[in-house]
Amino acid sequence: MEEPSNKRVKPVAKSNSLTGVIPQVKTPALKRIGMSISRSISFRTEARPLPPAPLRNRTKASSFPRRRNSQCWSDTVESHDLTAKEIKRQEVIYELTQGERQLIEDLSLVKKVYYEPMLKLDILTESELGQIFGTLDSLIPLHEDLLSRLERLRGSEKTVGEVGPTLRDWFPCLGAYITYCCNQVGAKALLDQKKQEKKVEEFLRLCQESSFSRKLDLWNFLDLPRSRLVKYPLLLKEIQKCTPPEHPDEDTLPEALEVIQDVVAEVNKKTGEAECQFYRRGLHYLEESQRLPEIQQSRFLYCHGELKNNKGQRLHVFLFELALVLTRPADSSHLFNVYRQPLPNALLNLEEIPDGEASGGGSFRGAFTGGNDKVKNCFRVSSRGRSKAHPYSLQANDSFSKQQWITCLRQAIVQSRDRTAQTSFHLEPALRHIADLNLSSDTEMADHTKLCARVDQLDLFKTGIYLRRCSFTNYVFLSSQL
Repeated sequence: MEEPSNKRVKPVAKSNSLTGVIPQVKTPALKRIGMSISRSISFRTEARPLPPAPLRNRTKASSFPRRRNSQCWSDTVESHDLTAKEIKRQEVIYELTQGERQLIEDLSLVKKVYYEPMLKLDILTESELGQIFGTLDSLIPLHEDLLSRLERLRGSEKTVGEVGPTLRDWFPCLGAYITYCCNQVGAKALLDQKKQEKKVEEFLRLCQESSFSRKLDLWNFLDLPRSRLVKYPLLLKEIQKCTPPEHPDEDTLPEALEVIQDVVAEVNKKTGEAECQFYRRGLHYLEESQRLPEIQQSRFLYCHGELKNNKGQRLHVFLFELALVLTRPADSSHLFNVYRQPLPNALLNLEEIPDGEASGGGSFRGAFTGGNDKVKNCFRVSSRGRSKAHPYSLQANDSFSKQQWITCLRQAIVQSRDRTAQTSFHLEPALRHIADLNLSSDTEMADHTKLCARVDQLDLFKTGIYLRRCSFTNYVFLSSQL
């Protein structure tokens, strides 16, 4: 799932530096090192792997304070005879422990301040609350268990020795996150829908304006467990960097890291499948010919988001694993009317339109720019061999979103063509023999006339063998166009 901090999408968070604005203050060496490590861990994030989340517009950061006042391990001890590297190690372990404590507090707050009052005041039904909050209640004892284990590791001098075995043995418990994260797709959709009701909107607004919320909305709190999950590998890597050779953790930390990375990958995979199924169910086909088998066979989404066509109409575009689907949002929430003919990724052609270049006549320029400015952030997709599928010229909101779309489309095209080729070989073993034929032998060619006729009938020679042999060449050609 790629690994963001508290913000389902996704770029690395940015923080404004105050260096040079706040006067220098002398700080004891022990606390100075601790503070730097704490900041390093708090602000660092990693990109999620597949499946990606929806493409969103980048918005200006809120001026509200969203983080607690952080405390370093060095703030809890007066002095200690430790090396700088060991101090860093203790800081990271302390950050891990404090993160568990804060997560437990936040999840308990969500239950007390949001779930219970909304149920008692009949703002939402018990069934609706169950869909929105999912299995969040079961995660609290899970993290209380880890916090208890970590606190027991702290010695009388407030230092932790060996932490690897504890984490390695506890991380498999995070398999419970699969159910919670898979439910989040539908939970977010239902919450957005219920926010349109006045009593729900008013209650959530009052909560967000209260001091206990730290100006976070309900969804920020519901997304905290996932944000915490993807932070564990980061924390473990930091502990590894600060662990000296021949330390008892030298062997167990890599084992713990492998366990948590496997858990995160599995959660990402299952969540991607749930997201794909959710949006597939929301597609409304206007013609039966739009129901491509590639849509139903897709297991995940590369990305989805809003684009404009060459008439200036806003479309919601889904790039599934095996098909590109253009839609228009329906009146009902999270339902989408399929627009024109979907395109199989294996047959896609992609072309970037340079900024300022008109395309397809004056309508493109006029719709995208109002007839005055240059055309920007556009690209074109078309399909090979599909008579009903006309080329689609699309415009992203900005250059950043455009690059995301192009990157995802390139990946989808190459992987779909390779998948098509591999499937063709598995379905038709005889084709592998044809590929190895000596074309100079008339006898061999005569013996395989029937097989060649069958290949022509199934149209597998062009879409299977050719693409398998030339998929890398096609990718290079595609890149040279862009």
